[in-house]
Amino acid sequence: MKKLLNTLYVTTEGAWVHKDGANVVVRIEGEERGRAPLHLLGAIVCFGQVGVSPQLMHGCAEAGVCITFLGYSGRFLARVEGPMSGNVLLRRAQHSQSRETPLPVARAMVTAKIVNQRAVLRRHKRDYGDADGCLKEADARMTRAARLVLDAQDGDLLRGLEGEAAKAYLGCFNVLIRVPDMVFEGRTRRPPMDAPNAVLSFLYTLLTADCRAALETVGLDPQMGFLHRDRPGRPSLALDLMEEFRAPVADRVCLSLLNRGQLRPNDFRKEETGAVLLTEEARKTVLGAWQDRKRTVLRHAFLGEKLPLGLCPHVQAQLLARHLRGDLEAYPSFVWV
Repeated sequence: MKKLLNTLYVTTEGAWVHKDGANVVVRIEGEERGRAPLHLLGAIVCFGQVGVSPQLMHGCAEAGVCITFLGYSGRFLARVEGPMSGNVLLRRAQHSQSRETPLPVARAMVTAKIVNQRAVLRRHKRDYGDADGCLKEADARMTRAARLVLDAQDGDLLRGLEGEAAKAYLGCFNVLIRVPDMVFEGRTRRPPMDAPNAVLSFLYTLLTADCRAALETVGLDPQMGFLHRDRPGRPSLALDLMEEFRAPVADRVCLSLLNRGQLRPNDFRKEETGAVLLTEEARKTVLGAWQDRKRTVLRHAFLGEKLPLGLCPHVQAQLLARHLRGDLEAYPSFVWV
């Protein structure tokens, strides 16, 4: 089983990251602020104006450590990585199936997404009740959509059912937030227009990066998806895979941070455009909670083994590769239990 390695997040503007022997060193204004052995890292993520030395880039490429550059708000900018692993036969099988028979894999992914989102609602209902019946109604709509997904014979219909389930889920998301000063009025992107959306967008960026790394590790092409349509520059397969993990990983972290009061209104700043962004200290809080969530141990429903949640995208990438090679008759998507 692959070892869950650490991710180094560099969030301070003007930081300089370089290689010192077998270590990665972070300096701020010439002073060393952090040091980590390169062999213990799985990725390095830099936010904003962060400099990285050419020697570190070379070392990371050789060690298989991906360096991702994100904007201050978490918008993806670029990646530095070594040669793609895997073999051409696997990628040919992926391209062939994604083009000719994408629906079986897409149905499995959408079903898992809906079931995992529904699990978030059910856990809240179990712990805090459902005073206005919103959760019960959303549960029924999502259950109906999940059943129809299993028989969907058209990609547009499948995406329509996914959208219907997502509408029901997000329609109750504000009910899941139990603090009055953190209001979610609907999903807004590019830019996020309120605090919960700012946290969700930031977490989804991190999740996309993790899913892309997992796919590339097993040799799959992150650009060629089964559910999301192909588009230049879009990591469609990484977006496909992250659908299975939105609710149990990103959404749960967001709700925990807000409901426990770890993020308050002063942890966000509003731009002239109306965009709401996390402050630098708030991003560190989110990143800490993100890493803690990834270390949570659970039992994988298909494998029947206990493993850290952060390894599950890698496991799913391996299972998808096995399916595409013909070792598994169907792709067993990730169901949160």
